[in-house]
Amino acid sequence: MSLFGSTTPSTGTSSTQVLGTAADLQADRDLVSPPEDSVSSLAFSPQAEFLAVGSWDKKVRIYELAPNGDSQGKALYEQQGPVLSVHWSSDGTKVASGGTDKAGWLYDLQSGQSTQVAQHDAAIRTVRFVDTGNSGQQILATGSWDKTLKYWDLRSQAPVATVQLPERVYAMDVQQKLLVVGTAERHICIINLDNPGAIFRSLQSPLKFQTRTIACFPGGNGYAIGSVEGRSAMQYVDEREQQKNGFSFKCHRDSPGTGPRSESNVYSVNSINFHPQYGTFSTAGSDGSFHFWDKDSKHRLKGYPSVGATISTTTFNRTGSIFAYAVSYDWSQGYQFNRADYPIAVKLHATKEEEIKPRPFKKR
Repeated sequence: MSLFGSTTPSTGTSSTQVLGTAADLQADRDLVSPPEDSVSSLAFSPQAEFLAVGSWDKKVRIYELAPNGDSQGKALYEQQGPVLSVHWSSDGTKVASGGTDKAGWLYDLQSGQSTQVAQHDAAIRTVRFVDTGNSGQQILATGSWDKTLKYWDLRSQAPVATVQLPERVYAMDVQQKLLVVGTAERHICIINLDNPGAIFRSLQSPLKFQTRTIACFPGGNGYAIGSVEGRSAMQYVDEREQQKNGFSFKCHRDSPGTGPRSESNVYSVNSINFHPQYGTFSTAGSDGSFHFWDKDSKHRLKGYPSVGATISTTTFNRTGSIFAYAVSYDWSQGYQFNRADYPIAVKLHATKEEEIKPRPFKKR
């Protein structure tokens, strides 16, 4: 039996291989001087060991990581509202961010200056640098709660294109020529960046509840989606490939009882990331746990117990040797549960091959 949809080790795989312990996480390093409010977004530079952190305290912090795991603050800039998303340019010289101030911002590491480069009629939920056409020029894509996706040439104050979406943007990711947007009411919009101003295909999420996170496959041929109902799905753009290889599975759930009618506690899947080298992926959720999976063999490589608070967002560094996860409130239970004493931290987990490298799955 596959570990997808199971909370116990699969046949042919020992629990020592699959299930980690709290002791295994004791070596995880804390980022120095973390944000003062919930962490919304993490992004590593594609060119250096710099980590951008966006948070509800309205600030974007950029940290530099040393080979020994030490960290230090490198830069900080502030928006006029909580920051919901951060992303790096491909050359690693700039950080883009967006948030509830309805504005998109650009920070230049060389000059140390932040500039507003985008504007919406409602909060900007997510930002991504994208490559369109054959120009080689990166532009900024911003998805908003105003039900639009806009593209910005950073040399101009007006959007170069606007795409009308069926609902508010909740999640978005890009890989190569594939841009996928998840909105309210479970709409999924697939865009081919060779024609960025048009929706290539619209469909309903295969998951029955609200979309929480989307991550494109490294090959740009599909995407993973996670929902608030402790379930994820692997989706392929090609319909024949989807029929052959697409699937969904349960995760981030627990069953306190043992009887046949015992109920499961179901948690939101807050973040999915693909390993840049191996193509395996991580999930993290409101239950405070994170897991590493292999989508091709459809089993879990390694899972860890709860860290004691929700994990709001995660990311791999450019080589996949570091997995960063934010321990902070994720708003899944409303504002009244955001206590003043709720933990806020960004942890750095050094990955091991047994966690993230695909391996043959043998059944007895």
